[in-house]
Formats: sequence, C-alpha cells, structure tokens
Amino acid sequence: MTYQELDSIDNPSLYTEDDVVEVFIRANSGGTKLGKSDLLFSLLSAAWEVADTEMEDLLDSLNRHGFAFDRDFVLKTCLVLLGQGARYEVEKFRKAGVRERIEEQWDEIAKAIQDVLDFVRGHTFIQCDKALPSYLVLIPLVYMRFHFADAWEDTQDRDTYILRCSLSGAFSGQPDNLIDAIVKQVSESGRFSVDEVFGVIRTQGRSLELTEDRFWQMGYGSSTIHLLFNLLYSFNYNPSFEANMPEIDHIFPQSALRRVKIENPRTGRKDLLKYREAERNQLANCMLLKRQENGAGGKGDRPPSDWFSGKSHDYLEKHLIPTDPELWKMERYEDFIEARKILLREHFKFLIVQTGETNS
Repeated sequence: MTYQELDSIDNPSLYTEDDVVEVFIRANSGGTKLGKSDLLFSLLSAAWEVADTEMEDLLDSLNRHGFAFDRDFVLKTCLVLLGQGARYEVEKFRKAGVRERIEEQWDEIAKAIQDVLDFVRGHTFIQCDKALPSYLVLIPLVYMRFHFADAWEDTQDRDTYILRCSLSGAFSGQPDNLIDAIVKQVSESGRFSVDEVFGVIRTQGRSLELTEDRFWQMGYGSSTIHLLFNLLYSFNYNPSFEANMPEIDHIFPQSALRRVKIENPRTGRKDLLKYREAERNQLANCMLLKRQENGAGGKGDRPPSDWFSGKSHDYLEKHLIPTDPELWKMERYEDFIEARKILLREHFKFLIVQTGETNS
C-alpha cells in the first residue's frame, strides 16, 4: 500500500484548500460520487440550516419547465452577484460574510434567477434544456436583474444576446473571465447594452459570428441543433405526455445509409461505407419529430420515399423538405442533401454571416 500524507501544519502553504478538495473528489470513488459543488454547498449548509431545502425548492421551480439547472449554476451565480467573481473556489465560501450574505439575500437571488428564466421562456425560442447549450450565458442577465431591477424591464435585445451567444458558442470552454468582464461592464455602466456587451465578448477573443462552416456543423448530436430547430418549429418542449417530446430524427435512416457500400480498391469488394458518420449526421439530413411520431408505428427507419409520400405541401414546407419525390429515393441522397441545404441556407440567412462580413 502506498500513500501520501497531506500535512500542512509545518508548511501551511504546501496545500491549498482546492488541492484538498481535488484529492477528496478523486478518492471518493465508492458509493455516491460527490463533486466540488457538493463540498462547497456543505460549507454553505453548515452555516445555514435550511440551505438544502431552499436550494431544492429553487431548483424544482426552475426545472419544472423542462430545464436542468443545478447547484453549480446557482452557487456560481451567487458568487458573481456578491462580487466574488465567477471562478469556483473553496476559499470564496470561507470568506467572512459570504455565506451569511447568500442566506440574507437568498430570496432576491432566487427571484432574479426565476425572473430571467421567465424572460427566456416568454421571449425566446428556448423552451427546454436541449435548446440551451450553456446556462452560463444567463449569469450576466441575472446580475443585471439583481442589481438594476428598475432598468431590467427596459433592457432591449436581451433575446438577441442569448441567441447570438448560444449559437456561436461564445460561452463554451472556460468562460469565467468572460463572465467577469461582462459583469464589470454592466456594473460600471448600470445598464445591459447589447452592443457594449458584444464588444466585451470580442475583446475576450470570442466570436459572435455564425459562419456558414459553423452553421453546417450543427448536425445530429450537436449542442445547438435543438436551439436552431426551435427557430424553425413551434413544438411544445414541455408536454404533459412524454411521447410528445420532440426528437431529432435522420431523414434518410442511418441504418439504410450504412448499407450503402462502395468498392474497396485493395480487395475489389464492395465492403466500404459510402457515407461516414459525419455525412449521415449532417444538418441537412435532420428534422424534428414528436417522439410518438418517430417511434414504433411512426417514421422509425422508413425511407423518405415512404414517409413523405402523401404528406401535404404544408408538411414538407414546415420541415424544409425538397418537394421533388425523385430526391426522396435512396440513390438520390446526395442530390437531396444539396437541395435541402439551399432551403436551410435561405431560411436561416438572417443568422449566417458570410466570410468577410462583420456583424455588430
């Protein structure tokens, strides 16, 4: 058995609290796995007896509409609202007064988060967790609502901010410095000006432009495809009946495309896949269907020549499907893709920035 003693009595600077937390998380591999937020929340709970109840009540109210807010988001938001910065560190929760201020201002913190979510649900196309690639994009808005409640209702283009940042992936990776920079700008100006916020985002080296290359990367399994299709469809993402939940479906079934083989130049046999995963999962081969419509007795693995046969013009138009039945045949897959790309590009041209263009 080998071990390393963690002793900082003689050398207090040997290990930081974050080092110990990391060891704790790595060592806790049995039973219920705990993350950093669990330990940070335990620090809050130690000084606030009803913290667990209050947190669960808030998360229940936020997530009953099909979202997936968690403790990490709430705790990080608390740190930002109280001027502690977005970076998640144990020492911040040990600072004198931080936990006490969270308890004292909890009701207002909760109201600010809930109000921002109400705005998202009421004024954007984001209706559920699947359509919100990063929850962190909301933190600057929560800051605005918490500190400048009177100016919140008059703030313009909040929906544009959420849409542009979400589709472009501006808050992907490690956005703590970005959040702090936006919050600093809002704090100093007392307003949430989208032009000013976009300027801050660009100074942080992050792009807000949805180029055509990035647009076509939004295929099956991407974090943004549901958001993109939310702009196209009017599906209910929070149905009472689970079978009505929308799902991304392959127009030309994967199973059928996998059966299309080409000749192997080394063996002379047709044993190579013609359409690789990226070609099968590309955006132009995706549509949105209700789970019930896509399941047993529905589309399933039916080819488009079968599924679209008899469908109305309105149905085809709704899904941006080329109306020529010849393009629905398996052997015309590549022609179908090119035709549908034209329809998708035309419909979403208001979002796509061409090379060389600038977008304010």
